[in-house]
Amino acid sequence: MGLNDTPSGERVHIGFFGKRNAGKSSIVNAVTGQDLAVVSDIKGTTTDPVYKAMELLPLGPVMIIDTPGTDDRGSLGQMRVKKTRQILNRADIAILVTDATQPLAPEEKQLISLFREKMLPYLIVRNKWDLPDHLPLEEDHEIQASALTGAGIHELKERIAHLVRSGDKERKLVGDLIHPSDTVILVVPIDKSAPKGRLILPQQQTIRDILDSGAAAMVVRETEYSEFLDRMKEKPALVITDSQVFSRVSSETPEDIPLTSFSILMARYKGFLDTAVHGVSAINNLKPGDRVLIAEGCTHHRQCEDIGTVKIPAWLNKKLGFPVRIDTSSGREFPDDLSGYSLVIHCGGCMLNEREMLYRMKCAQDQNIPFTNYGVCIAWLKGILERSIRIIPNLHI
Repeated sequence: MGLNDTPSGERVHIGFFGKRNAGKSSIVNAVTGQDLAVVSDIKGTTTDPVYKAMELLPLGPVMIIDTPGTDDRGSLGQMRVKKTRQILNRADIAILVTDATQPLAPEEKQLISLFREKMLPYLIVRNKWDLPDHLPLEEDHEIQASALTGAGIHELKERIAHLVRSGDKERKLVGDLIHPSDTVILVVPIDKSAPKGRLILPQQQTIRDILDSGAAAMVVRETEYSEFLDRMKEKPALVITDSQVFSRVSSETPEDIPLTSFSILMARYKGFLDTAVHGVSAINNLKPGDRVLIAEGCTHHRQCEDIGTVKIPAWLNKKLGFPVRIDTSSGREFPDDLSGYSLVIHCGGCMLNEREMLYRMKCAQDQNIPFTNYGVCIAWLKGILERSIRIIPNLHI
């Protein structure tokens, strides 16, 4: 996978915010070096967030988000402002573009307060610095620039890069759980829901992490797994399976061989595994007619054996002995109001960045709604959760 194919969940998300006609879209275009955003003298030209995955030197793979004006008026304007605020929940860095000839407006000061409240690294770009009546800079977070002349754009990119490097951390999907020269078996079903001709993202990322750790990855289908395991001269250091075949793989794997799933590892990677493990026990408290939200971070064509809309609901109802009401959401549309739900079951979040996943988790926590994920839920339903998390340090049911 080349840099241009870096998944959105692994890109640094940079949100550009500002009042209408502060020159926000012009700054976006100047930073990216292309006409990403529509530029006009008419206020409110940017009506919906614009997303663009790209390479941005010296940053590398990023997701640029150009947002509507935060001072938009009317009912439609308020919807745009709401979308802008939602971007804060998935942005890794916030860039507030202001008019250097004007003092900070209340809406801009409110945004700065939100940046600080959410502990979001940010910069204030004082655009239109080429005009003679510009006001002086007031704080360290500010930088002067001109989208018209290009002045300050290079410095802006360097400052953004510094924020990325200072906030970056080394994360591993599985590399910290294995050792060089280990062999790891990955069990990958190839059924109707599997994409044609390729592996899904968590599988690709896991293989790469194993290789980066100096270990070996053996990839097999569940139908051949037992045969390959019997033929191995040395036991594998770890078996990682797709959650859909968790039960079968567990029954065919000796107890002294560590076993977990791609989804559980992804939840740990995104920072919400503890919450998922503690939230899954809420299944015991479900009653007939309770509502359960099954949420996915990506949008895809639903197959007849879809994991989120078919398999998990069927396993859940079978375990409970009665039906519950299932609602689903996908992509960026995650409800802010979860008060009507008794449980949220989320996918591993491979297509979402860490901030977005933690925001969704916190939405549930703030409303006292239990929150878990596919892998943890399936392992619990199959009675193998304790075994599945045994390899994860400092994590207990």
